[in-house]
Amino acid sequence: MNAYDPDTSLDSRTILASEGVSARWLAGLARIERSEAADPVIQKLQRGIRSLPLGAARDLLHGRPLGHPVHPVLVQVPIGCWLSAAVMDVMPAGRRAATTLTAVGLAGIAPAAITGWVDWADLPPEQARVGLTHAVANVATVALFAASLTARLRHHTGRGRLWSLGGLVAVGITGALGGHVAYRQAVGAWPAD
Repeated sequence: MNAYDPDTSLDSRTILASEGVSARWLAGLARIERSEAADPVIQKLQRGIRSLPLGAARDLLHGRPLGHPVHPVLVQVPIGCWLSAAVMDVMPAGRRAATTLTAVGLAGIAPAAITGWVDWADLPPEQARVGLTHAVANVATVALFAASLTARLRHHTGRGRLWSLGGLVAVGITGALGGHVAYRQAVGAWPAD
């Protein structure tokens, strides 16, 4: 029942509301994990990526010399730049810095994406399905920040800020998807030698 209970504390109501959101999020992810609709595309992409003649570079891209995947390390560059750009957007003299940070964040996408695709190519179907959703959300994120940079370079600062805010929402969603793959589905947790 959703009736208001005055004896329930604000903290308890907040927890109950967040549990509902969390349950819906996890139910949605479970549907993605079970859906076989994209499997033919996933299998073809995975085979293609695994067939690339990367040699020893494949282990570097996986982060094996570090003892853990390198993709989560590399995503910090674009995410950090874009969050910093948002901070600079609210500073009186931060316009130029926000534009620069947006551009650097976009430049940092390539290494993060390459390592992500190499890791993704080895995932089993349930994880690969969520991983593909993560990648599609990343494309939307990059498009939003590219639109932000374009607007900023054309001196449409307000539009650039709005595109950037949309990009930050997309970063949150795609980060949650990536976190689900990495932590809830335990991808990247390598056994100790």
